[in-house]
Amino acid sequence: MAIQWFPGHMHKARLEMQAALPKVDVLIEVLDARIPYSSENPMLEELRGTTPCLKVLAKSDLADETRTTEWVEFLNQLENVRARAVTTEDIPTIRRLKNTAARMVPHREGRTVTVMVAGIPNVGKSTLINVLAGRKIAKTGNTPAVTKQQQRVPIGDSVTLLDTPGVMWPNVENHNSGYRLAILGSIKETAMDYADIGFFAAKCMTQDFPERIKERYQINELPESELELIEAIGRKRGCLGKSNTVDLDRASRILVTELRSGGLGRLTLETPDSMKHEKTRTAIAVSYTHLTLPTTPYV
Repeated sequence: MAIQWFPGHMHKARLEMQAALPKVDVLIEVLDARIPYSSENPMLEELRGTTPCLKVLAKSDLADETRTTEWVEFLNQLENVRARAVTTEDIPTIRRLKNTAARMVPHREGRTVTVMVAGIPNVGKSTLINVLAGRKIAKTGNTPAVTKQQQRVPIGDSVTLLDTPGVMWPNVENHNSGYRLAILGSIKETAMDYADIGFFAAKCMTQDFPERIKERYQINELPESELELIEAIGRKRGCLGKSNTVDLDRASRILVTELRSGGLGRLTLETPDSMKHEKTRTAIAVSYTHLTLPTTPYV
């Protein structure tokens, strides 16, 4: 199942961002540190052109520290890009982002620097803006698409922030990325099926973090299939329906919710090396779409 979510207000937001970007000095793109590749909007990369970009890996307190360091080093090697990892609680580090952004455009010294803050829904963008501004100016929430329109906010030191709505892109070509975005809450619930993404989450955890699963759900031996694992979790958590059968939707919601909230520990679901493989595979699949080749998630 391909997961896609691009409602009408996002199309409008895209057009507004496209119109504003020529007057922007620096773009801050907020990423989820647990999925830096999948939460990176390719539409923004296309729209910004040569505008310097500061990529901020938010929610790094929920991500694996070693992998976060790998991602920061990888992103810092890209042309015209700087990368920083932040947590919600580390207010001093977030506030220093203002100076980091300003230093990326030394030719603007002594003049007002306009910084656009952008990112996908529910990645922590509004929280970051409120810290930078030193007051609550952006709505925050645990559901995607809270911010609906742009707003300009002077934050001192000759820096003006341009807050933008969380925006996805029209076609998530990498199906694995779509699943990861859904798992971590960047896709609206009405656009996904919990049982479907629960099976994907089960496969991710079994392959990459088997001990976390066994410890969290007190399972001695991992089942061979995702279905059996979801059923085992459901039995451990009492998700039983008629005839003592497991409610797969309820059990999947438990797994996804606990993975999302950090209940399964600090996790990063992507590495720079693994994403190189996925990008290559996705490019090949897209080039042969006219042949309707199937795309299997997480191979």
